[in-house]
Amino acid sequence: MERMIGVMGGSGVYEIDGLENAKWQKLDTPWGDPSDEILTGSLDGVKMAFLPRHGRGHVHTPTTVPYRANIDALKRLGVTDLLSVSACGSFREEMAPGDFVVVDQFIDRTFAREKSFFGTGCVAHVSVAHPVCERLSGLAYEAARATGVTVHKGGTYLAMEGPQFSSIAESKMYRAWGCDVIGMTNMPEAKLAREAEICYASVAMITDFDSWHPDHGAVDINAIIATLGANSNNAKSLVAALPKLLTSAYTACDHECDRALEYAVMTAPEKRDPTLVAKLDAVAGRVLNR
Repeated sequence: MERMIGVMGGSGVYEIDGLENAKWQKLDTPWGDPSDEILTGSLDGVKMAFLPRHGRGHVHTPTTVPYRANIDALKRLGVTDLLSVSACGSFREEMAPGDFVVVDQFIDRTFAREKSFFGTGCVAHVSVAHPVCERLSGLAYEAARATGVTVHKGGTYLAMEGPQFSSIAESKMYRAWGCDVIGMTNMPEAKLAREAEICYASVAMITDFDSWHPDHGAVDINAIIATLGANSNNAKSLVAALPKLLTSAYTACDHECDRALEYAVMTAPEKRDPTLVAKLDAVAGRVLNR
């Protein structure tokens, strides 16, 4: 089995520089169309796949991003390790605009999205106690440090529905909960990656202090866009450093991300809905077809 690194690009990150044999590919999935075509190629001998989460030109809202189609398409391509880079607000004075945070926990406050590939006719329960891959996250941290950006190892990401930003009351509440950053797109993405048995890591690129900070006031979209430019360049440098750290040879995940479904499917084989099982061919074929 060969490694393929997937990159889910958030706001401000719409391509990867330096890909060899680069081409955009259109993939069909049982869950509808992905956000966009997928840019494939290789870096330092490692296969790469890049998908702009909102689509080129930023056409999808956080709610309308086709999360299931995106993860299914990357799985079909052969992605084994998926790095998310996304713009976020900060709840911590020490996590300033321009800094990166390698996220290790989530609180999911989204409510208008499909959050699982499974359902009636094929029920499964995977663990997201540790929702990111520790190995991949550690390498993402190393790659971020190599760019010279200020990077924080570990942080709790509050996933909100959006598209509006937080009220001051909400921002202060999330801060009191112990959250470190806030964004709109890492959920249900991380949960779906776990169901698809893909190692997942998230790098939050801080653009603002949300609305809690007494010295910075409400979120200013103009300031966010200005910070996005610098963050985007650093994110591309991070991605460029990752293949050398991972290498092309695939080895089983020490944290069993690639075996998350081993005991997760609860529905008896004779009771499974064949239509749903057919849709799960890429995501869960390893366990459903044995």
